[in-house]
Amino acid sequence: MSSLFREGPSDSTRDDRLATGEVPVAVYGLGKMGLPLAAALADATGNVTGVDVDESVVEAVNAGDCPVGNEPGLPALVAETVADGSLTATTEGEAAAAAAAVHVIIVPTTLHEDGVPDLSTLRAVLGTVGAGLSPDDLVLVESTVPPRTCEDVVVPLLSQASGLAPDAFGVAFCPERTASGRALTDIRGAYPKVVGGVDPASTRAAARLYEHLTDNEVVTVADATTAEAVKVFEGIYRDVNIALANELARFADDLAIDTREAIEVANTQPYCDLHDPGIGVGGHCIPYYPEFLASTFGREAPLIRTARDVNDGMPLLAVRELGAALAERGIPLAGADILLLGLAYRPGVAETRKSPARPVAERLVDLGASVSAVDPVLEDADGFPVDLLPLGAVGEGSFDGVVLVTAHEAFDDIDWTAVGDTVVVDGRGVLDADRIPGPLRTIGDGRAR
Repeated sequence: MSSLFREGPSDSTRDDRLATGEVPVAVYGLGKMGLPLAAALADATGNVTGVDVDESVVEAVNAGDCPVGNEPGLPALVAETVADGSLTATTEGEAAAAAAAVHVIIVPTTLHEDGVPDLSTLRAVLGTVGAGLSPDDLVLVESTVPPRTCEDVVVPLLSQASGLAPDAFGVAFCPERTASGRALTDIRGAYPKVVGGVDPASTRAAARLYEHLTDNEVVTVADATTAEAVKVFEGIYRDVNIALANELARFADDLAIDTREAIEVANTQPYCDLHDPGIGVGGHCIPYYPEFLASTFGREAPLIRTARDVNDGMPLLAVRELGAALAERGIPLAGADILLLGLAYRPGVAETRKSPARPVAERLVDLGASVSAVDPVLEDADGFPVDLLPLGAVGEGSFDGVVLVTAHEAFDDIDWTAVGDTVVVDGRGVLDADRIPGPLRTIGDGRAR
């Protein structure tokens, strides 16, 4: 078994070893980000073992099936790499760790109820990796974590679990920069790959692997903490930028303008890069990453906190817009029949974590409304106080109000004439006003309609 951690032979020999499977890789976590990474690494290196605690996931992968949906090219790549022996899967993490020279960790990190980062899954995986860790192994963390996690958590836990000195193995942080629905494209080089190790040898070794995987540039930074900060900073920037756009959108009625038009033209100036306003920010990234900084170091972070408050307040703003439009028709929210278009947090992705549809639905129910929903990418509405209807029901039911939360492509074909003269709130600014027979209120558009 060959190692990447220590200074090795020439570049050409190194590339040969990576391409022929002489450097065995274990990927821990075969979820929607982990499986695409494992398959791409298997295609590039020829020797990857994927580790997951879910037996059904492992069985599916070993059968050449893809348990992750809506990822173009992934089913074919999983089938191909399993068939040629480049990719296998197991629930036996310690055995996989003992056989590997490179360990890539890509498991979820989230928040406790009090907002403190929850690294329990990462810690459990570190124990597994440490039990099979050998001298000169390289451990790469792709999971998003609070800055200083590699220095303060990863290295000490690996050392404790393995019995090895901290300098006997390599550790680097290499953040995933991948979006659902385009994972293989992103992994293979849509963006530069960021690499930062706890020491120079770890940085060099990590860069070697990713240079073999990506067609884009590999950017090495000073240390693992800097690399961790890069990922968290990216998420915080987007959250704060969206919050600014959302706050500007609140002036739309006062100004009687379409905020999106003003933003689009403002962005023609090279120093301006405003995002779009909308009904809220969801998903497993942006709503969580600000706390990875703000809740970890005991410092005040008023801008970060305010941005979170602004974005979290947008679903309730949409409810107020709906209530005001219904009131103009003499219809109270109590007893009204409301339809939500979309429960997923983003178009085309079957993920509801932190979806703005949840607070919209909960607030409407609290106010006495009856709430139904349509979402073409979801099979159920678990966790939402709504009745899930088929897409065809949009034009068949009689609703007092409709709120577009998620701009799924399937909604482009809605026959709004069949929907009738009902109040519509567009939370994403995507609906064509000429196609809406009844009153239309668009978040961020203050022009009379």
